[in-house]
Amino acid sequence: MKDKIVVITGAGSGLGACIAKKFFGAGAKIVMLDISEDNMKNTAAELEGESFSYQLDISNKSQVDSVFGRIYDEVGTIDRLVNCAGVGIYDLAENLGENAVNAMIDINLKGTIYTTQAVLPKMKENNAGYIINVVSMSGVRAVATESVYCGSKFGVEGFSKSVALEVEGTNIRVSNFYMGNMATNLWKGSRADEMCKFIQPEDMADIIFENTQERSNLLIEEVRIKNVM
Repeated sequence: MKDKIVVITGAGSGLGACIAKKFFGAGAKIVMLDISEDNMKNTAAELEGESFSYQLDISNKSQVDSVFGRIYDEVGTIDRLVNCAGVGIYDLAENLGENAVNAMIDINLKGTIYTTQAVLPKMKENNAGYIINVVSMSGVRAVATESVYCGSKFGVEGFSKSVALEVEGTNIRVSNFYMGNMATNLWKGSRADEMCKFIQPEDMADIIFENTQERSNLLIEEVRIKNVM
């Protein structure tokens, strides 16, 4: 990972911050993307070394294109994209308001599409690159009170697997990670009393890091991690 440029969405907190620390510790150049500048500053302080931060709303395509253009100009060629940013709002389907629906579809699904679109042309030009998608088990199984969240994550799975087919036969890799409930702010307020039983983001970051190391003649297409309570 020495000097590899790794771009991580949602890097200001939770799993994204843990992934940033893990790859930074392996010698990568970390580019953090998050809507919160304060959160990115906190993560950057913990890295104790040079990193790059760009405030970004990944649901805004024009912003995505602009920021990724700056990254290529100011940092260099992107070796890895980790799509980690996400939002979850949980309730019965009929209770979810328009803002909640738009937030989950726009950030979870459209955001992943826009950032992936931003890196694919250069990766294809260079015949190299790695796209790592944090999907969630809610992208492969239905859950009551998570209808729209599941819908957005099912969409991410379909999009990601289609992109993987489009780059077959190249040196571009795509891996999906599906995990159960994780002890991050995604669950704060809804199931906070159970978070002590949830997957720790540091463990998930370790799993993502170890399973996306470049190895000859193999690709780990997907990893599923379930809660054991």
